[in-house]
Amino acid sequence: MSVWSELTGQDAAIALFRSAAESAGVPAAAGPGTGAQQMAHSWLVTGPPGSGRSNLAYAFATALISGLPDGDERTRAQVDARSHPDLHVLATEGVIIKRDDVRDIVRRSHYAPSIGRHRVIIVEDADRMTEQTSNFLLKELEEPPERTVWILCAPSEADLIPTIRSRVRSVRLQVPSIADVATLLERRDGVDPVLAERAAREAQSHIGMAHRLATNEEARRRRSETLELALAVRSASGAVATAARFIEIAGEDAKAIGELRDAEERAHALHSLGVAPGQAVPNALRPQLKSLEDDQKRRATRSLRDGIDRILVDLASLYRDILLIQLHADVPLVNRELEAGMQRAAASASPARTLATLDAIQQARMRIEGNVAPALALEAMLVSAIRRPTAERGAA
Repeated sequence: MSVWSELTGQDAAIALFRSAAESAGVPAAAGPGTGAQQMAHSWLVTGPPGSGRSNLAYAFATALISGLPDGDERTRAQVDARSHPDLHVLATEGVIIKRDDVRDIVRRSHYAPSIGRHRVIIVEDADRMTEQTSNFLLKELEEPPERTVWILCAPSEADLIPTIRSRVRSVRLQVPSIADVATLLERRDGVDPVLAERAAREAQSHIGMAHRLATNEEARRRRSETLELALAVRSASGAVATAARFIEIAGEDAKAIGELRDAEERAHALHSLGVAPGQAVPNALRPQLKSLEDDQKRRATRSLRDGIDRILVDLASLYRDILLIQLHADVPLVNRELEAGMQRAAASASPARTLATLDAIQQARMRIEGNVAPALALEAMLVSAIRRPTAERGAA
């Protein structure tokens, strides 16, 4: 099976990367027309969240390491497990990537490949690099060793400093269609077609979120509760209570995602340290476990922030639908299962008011990114979402 077969909606990017992998072994001295011009040693993959940036990066890494344009199963399995000796991944569970995080991986980039055709370094969320980290990487990206390839992933080119952008070859991904994402869920995960379409639509073509909605009933329930709560906000006190519940929902979601992963990581760490299940951890090994626990706490903080941001994205889709109803636009709704409630909300306010709510949602996302307390940002946003039915307003 081709390493590209589980990717969807990115035909142009796949064709480019496959061609680059195929030509990776062609000497540059071979000149134009040989395919050598297709390959670069520093890449930047950009695209909106859920477009499959990292999946495409790992597929490209598999093809480069194996030396085959479609990869091979053995290399693919090792890359998927992040255990291939010629693959290095820089990912952060925190909010930023610091210079110290990249120092070791830069040193490894100068090693010759162990068993593969290339040594590949993938930087997920490269937009989280500080300016100092970015400057530290400049020389490595400009003059990497001959058989080392860097692949950075970020939402857009503007998220990186200009000097980084000038040293990489950029590949922009598009948002896959709902039909493409639904087809992927059906083919890869065996999801029922009706549920696959709904998950893809409600995730707004975010592949990872669509998978979670399609395969996790609790995730679907939490999303529905979030939107129903927003539609029920009638007063400032209701906005405060709803904001508090949103924080709880985001926390429940982050906990559900993190618990299983944390347990697996701890079990793996204990096994690696030679500690049998149920055996007391020797004092000499406790610092290693403490470091793991600290990493997990940082990841939990980031997961909570990501969960809150996802709630705001879902709310933006809700009020986008309400605006479309108000404008009588012939455009498919994202949340059509809630159409009755959205119709009532549309009748209780003007399109200008709905636009103001959409602006408030975006402002809340920016405030939280700027370290404003999430509860305060959500409360301020929800005040703009207060909607009282026409009958209630008339009675008042």
